[in-house]
Amino acid sequence: MAVPLLDLVAQYRKIRDEVRAAIDGVLDSQVCIGGPKVAECERAVAAYSNCKFAVGASSGTDAILNALMSLGIGRGHEVITSTFTFFATAGCISRTGARPVFVDIDPKTYNIDADLVARRVSKKTKAIVPVHLFGQMADMDPIMEIARTRKLAVIEDAAQAVGATYKGRKAGSIGTCGCFSFFPSKNLGGVGDGGMIVTNDATLADMCNIMRNHGSKPKYYHKHVGGNFRLDPIQAAVITVKLKYLEEWHEARRANAAFYDARFAGHDRVVAPHVEPHNRMIYNQYVIRIKGDGAALRDQVEAHLNDRKIGNAIYYPVPLHLQQCFADLGYKEGDLPQAEQAAKEVLAIPIYPELTETQKDEVARAVLEVVG
Repeated sequence: MAVPLLDLVAQYRKIRDEVRAAIDGVLDSQVCIGGPKVAECERAVAAYSNCKFAVGASSGTDAILNALMSLGIGRGHEVITSTFTFFATAGCISRTGARPVFVDIDPKTYNIDADLVARRVSKKTKAIVPVHLFGQMADMDPIMEIARTRKLAVIEDAAQAVGATYKGRKAGSIGTCGCFSFFPSKNLGGVGDGGMIVTNDATLADMCNIMRNHGSKPKYYHKHVGGNFRLDPIQAAVITVKLKYLEEWHEARRANAAFYDARFAGHDRVVAPHVEPHNRMIYNQYVIRIKGDGAALRDQVEAHLNDRKIGNAIYYPVPLHLQQCFADLGYKEGDLPQAEQAAKEVLAIPIYPELTETQKDEVARAVLEVVG
């Protein structure tokens, strides 16, 4: 039985009429930049995230870039972040002219190891960007304490974690600001690129609004050099529709995760995702760890799933500190060993809400066929 890694068609089929009506509303109005649909979406996402303000962005990447620029981070500054994340996290830091400073991960959660962050703070450090990877929030209390004592900004990269919680607090609501992605594969995905910044800081929200419009306020008057970081009204309309179903989808993912957890429980070579007891994980991905001879066993599982036409993905095969474009930063293999080991052993399997019992069984059996 073929099982895709993600089946967006199944999701769309259930909400097609609402989505089409929302898109038609934008097209009928011909308000195609900004306007009421974007404002409505911002209010809804801010409320959902327990934040006072939200600023739409053209992508999750541009949300991070806008936040960094709006906080005045640039050349001569350092920004601490995880090495085990999607490229955009560090790419945005580098694009401002600042230097990304990479920190190793907690091997259980794959999130930045908060105990290591303080060691990397220098006189040049201006911000910390913790990443809430795979739908589970990083250990925020010690990070916020470091930020408070050192007067640093904290930008939560919550691209994979909209709706996740840490000790009852929503992703994006703890740091100086949080950044979401509405890439179609996310739990809350659009029909193209989109993103959002959430914050409780009115001054920062105002600056993010200015910076997403080329740094102009009023129009054609520029005190700052910003960018074109605006959220498209069509994406905003779709996100607003989908937000109504997000909690239902989260719980379906969590139920699917529980199914896999039970199937892999006690296995010495398949490690199910570890969730800290104070966290609510929303499973943007369900990432198992295949323990074997380096990457050899993981790669065998991957090949077997591919042969069975079962979707899977490696998030992420190369930690950022070993990426060629960051070679000038001076990192070498062995510097951040937990991330390097994880890159050899992780494998994501299907977790989307519409999975059937038969499909989940097919996926679990295929994994176990290889590892024994």
